[in-house]
Amino acid sequence: MKKEEVPQDIGNLSNKNMKELMYATDEEGNYTTALSTGWEPKTIALSNSIDEINERIAIAKAQVENNELSPIVYFMEVSRMDIGVLSSYMGMWQWHVKRHFKPKVFAGLSDAVLKKYAESFNITIEELKNFKTK
Repeated sequence: MKKEEVPQDIGNLSNKNMKELMYATDEEGNYTTALSTGWEPKTIALSNSIDEINERIAIAKAQVENNELSPIVYFMEVSRMDIGVLSSYMGMWQWHVKRHFKPKVFAGLSDAVLKKYAESFNITIEELKNFKTK
C-alpha cells in the first residue's frame, strides 16, 4: 500500500488520540512507515474476537458457578490461554490439566499445584480456591 493510501478510519485507537505504525511504500517504491488512526476491517475483526472472548469467559463463569467445571477453566479463559498454553506453563500433559477441570479433582489438588496454577494466571492461591468474579 502506498503511504498516501494508509487508512485513516475511525478505529480502536481513534478515541484515545493514538495512532498505529504501519508499513507502506513511498513515491519511489521503498518501504517506509506511516501512522494510521485505524482501519475499519481490522476494527471489526478485533471487536468480534473480543466479543467471542467475553462470551467464552461468561460461559466458563457460569459453568464454575454451577460446579460443572473448576475455577481453572475460568482463569484460563480470562488469561486468554488455551489448554496447550496452560499445560506448557504447568509443565504437564494436556490430559492431566484437563483432569483438573473437574471440581472433585480440583478440590484435591495440593497447594504446590495450586500455587503453580495461580502463578500461571498471575493471581493468588486464595483467589483460585475461593472463586469470585468481578
